Amino acid sequence: MELRNIAIIAHVDHGKTTLVDALLKQSDRFRLKADAAQELIMDSNELERERGITIFSKNASIRHGDVKINIVDTPGHADFGGEVERIMRMVDGVLLLVDAKEGPMPQTKFVLRKAIEAGHKVIVVINKIDKPAARPAWVLNATYDLFFELGASEAQVEFPVIYASAVMGKAGTSPDLAAMKDVTCIFDTIVSYVPAPEARPQDPLQMLTVNLAYDNYKGKLAVGRLYAGVLKKGMTVAHINRAGETARTTVSGVMLFEGLNRVDADEAQAGEIVAVAGIPDISIGETIADAENPVALPTIHIDEPTIKMTFSVNTSPFRGKEGEYTTSRNLKERLARELETDVALKVNPTDSADRWVVAGRGELHLAILVEKMRREGFELEVSKPQVIFKEVDGKKMEPMELVSVEVPNEYAGTVIEMMGKRSGAMREMKVDGPTTLMDFAIPTRGLIGSRGEFLTNTKGLGIMNSIFMGYEGYKGEIRSESRGSIVSTATGISNSFGLIIAQGRGKLFIDPGAPVYEGMVVGQNAKSGDVVVNVCKAKELTNFRSKNEGMTETLDVPLELSLEDSLAYIGDDEMVEITPKSIRIRKIYLDEGERKKVRKEEKESA
Repeated sequence: MELRNIAIIAHVDHGKTTLVDALLKQSDRFRLKADAAQELIMDSNELERERGITIFSKNASIRHGDVKINIVDTPGHADFGGEVERIMRMVDGVLLLVDAKEGPMPQTKFVLRKAIEAGHKVIVVINKIDKPAARPAWVLNATYDLFFELGASEAQVEFPVIYASAVMGKAGTSPDLAAMKDVTCIFDTIVSYVPAPEARPQDPLQMLTVNLAYDNYKGKLAVGRLYAGVLKKGMTVAHINRAGETARTTVSGVMLFEGLNRVDADEAQAGEIVAVAGIPDISIGETIADAENPVALPTIHIDEPTIKMTFSVNTSPFRGKEGEYTTSRNLKERLARELETDVALKVNPTDSADRWVVAGRGELHLAILVEKMRREGFELEVSKPQVIFKEVDGKKMEPMELVSVEVPNEYAGTVIEMMGKRSGAMREMKVDGPTTLMDFAIPTRGLIGSRGEFLTNTKGLGIMNSIFMGYEGYKGEIRSESRGSIVSTATGISNSFGLIIAQGRGKLFIDPGAPVYEGMVVGQNAKSGDVVVNVCKAKELTNFRSKNEGMTETLDVPLELSLEDSLAYIGDDEMVEITPKSIRIRKIYLDEGERKKVRKEEKESA
């Protein structure tokens, strides 16, 4: 049977997973289980369904006539670029999806650059042509410009173009939606344009591990492309790790992909994407080779992390009340397990056995890890996200982001002012009818915590996307707006009387009846500097009627902070306490006297 290996790449929310659904449903011999979801079949993870984004790359296969097409759905967000970079080693071509209205976006540039660097053939799919404001001709020109900008070869620039409405399950070679019937033209283009994998069955065995999966019965599975040789169940192979050390082991199972499932096979031929069982200590980027003639494949290069946070054991007075895994051993084992599957993550120990510095590609990358851990029953505390600086030739360098903004014209000035305060430099500005499009180069540290402010400034009508540009010279201090927190002075249960007093100082984060402890942040102060309030204080009862008796004071609806909101809010002296049931902001030093002592020492040292 003929083979084709392709990946689907795109900017976030340009319709990758929806298109994969259409391809699966219209492929030969694919049958959806009666209890399976009918939409976004590939987004099998709970977090992916909630957020509407692809986080983890996933494999599937479809049949078109006598051709088997292995297809990989990849994340669109640059924070999960480690997944995209690995997948490029598994495939021979890509489907690039571009929104018919928005055109190429920052993440489009990121994922396309990886495909071009790998030398892959690209099929451009202009998706969502059913949108009322679709402008496929403009989008196609912008896509050509992007290919030239990224240094694509002459062969890569001569890409085929397909127009599609993935949600309707239709595609065609012209933007005429009425003439489209199904997605057959996508299948035909893949078969005719993407080359078959180079198969070397007669050569010694070589397979690169690109992904890891787990099976309840078979244990850890190494997923990757078989570059050469024939892999058989029960055969003895050589496992070559990243350090170049070789160990002989036996393959207990070989699986191929059929539809959404892994299917047991006796053997796999060169060119196939396979899953291998029986090598429990294998990791991403390592080679499974011929036992008698072991030759390692080049390891996978992954871009360095740019953001770091401190993960530590929960030390709050409420520790152990809501989570199942609370010890340093639990956290250490969980982070080690994450490192096996996420090669873009770095975990470094500190001088304390209860703390680790975890570095990733961005705020979302680390926030997703924290969210996964809390859903698994972990309790932990995390610090404010910080950028990772470098020193090159004695110069301090910092990571930079290219930020693309799309806002209604009336908010353009507000956004320019906001970016200027964060050391952002405008690169480009276009006015397209009622919308202004702007590009800024901004230090990553200036971007941390900016998304909430951006949405507020644009009344929720703005769109902001960013992509890592590289390292540049240090841009100097960024003056952040001074703000303060409302901090609880007591441990207990908050009540309305105490919260009404606190509400007079700013905006609250909690309702009456919420458990609080001393040093916990219960709201945002309207002025700079922190203020301490006893939110557990009850109204004293007397026999005397006061002048204002009968007048009622009401509490405003508290501001509920998500995990990302909390990480954006906290200052240098604060942490986020995370449990399966709660997200709380707290001071690093819970005692007010201790906080004053630390502040005094910092002033004296300055």
